[in-house]
Amino acid sequence: MSATMPIPIADGRIGVIAGNGRFPIIFADNARKMGLQVFAVAHEGETDPELEQHVDRIHWVKIGQLNKLINAFKADGVRNVVMLGGIKKTHIYSHARPDFRVLALATKLVLWKDDDILRALAAELERDGITICESTFGLEGILVAEGTLTSRQPTKKEWIDIRYGWDVARETGRLDIGQCVIIKDRVVVAVEAVEGTDEAIKRGGALAKDGAVVVKRSKPQQDLRFDLPAVGPRTIEVMRSVKASVLAVEAGRSVMLDRELLVSQAEEAGISVIGLTREEESNSTRPVNE
Repeated sequence: MSATMPIPIADGRIGVIAGNGRFPIIFADNARKMGLQVFAVAHEGETDPELEQHVDRIHWVKIGQLNKLINAFKADGVRNVVMLGGIKKTHIYSHARPDFRVLALATKLVLWKDDDILRALAAELERDGITICESTFGLEGILVAEGTLTSRQPTKKEWIDIRYGWDVARETGRLDIGQCVIIKDRVVVAVEAVEGTDEAIKRGGALAKDGAVVVKRSKPQQDLRFDLPAVGPRTIEVMRSVKASVLAVEAGRSVMLDRELLVSQAEEAGISVIGLTREEESNSTRPVNE
């Protein structure tokens, strides 16, 4: 089970294990507005160096330097942390510099699925008195809202693809393959794997030619401490480049970065953006447009 931390945190300090993208920066800004001091451990070659301007202190590590990461938080007196932003899986295979602590941890893993690895890392931090909080901590303002977020509603045909993709994404998530699928005419044209969402959209959009529906949702077994689905303006840019028409994302359990810019870009491109809840799986009465 994931750990849910009270707000505010008693000692006024929050740590960030930072991956790539703007998620760590946005979180740091929100946390500081809440009156918290923010201490980050960033990953070389992944984390945006701009994060340094948004935190009280930052330490840089290579992928796999777990002992250095733990010691950095301990030196700063940080007992509660969040894990935000991704690490490209291709970089894990090519850029990782695992220390003895990670190697020892690896020998204990039976399965090498993302959730198993992340839970094992969380348990290792907890042995040193560091608790990983849910990624939704302090992010209520940037979680995806339910409903259509753009002026253009999905068409009846697009709704059919949305619902089909919603069910497919649940199954790919259950199998720990990826969070995103691309659909055209009830055909799965791409499934996200190690390449990430943007590359999956490019591949699926190229196959669909135009009018692809992009669906992204958390896994049924999602641990809210790790790897929440996230979309941002870059998602819309990639969709526009392949003439995709709809972005459907799970509401309340996904992050929308730079919301105003994303919606503005979607409006300009004629892309419909919608937030769905898990009730959609049994909802056959949602109104649709011709």
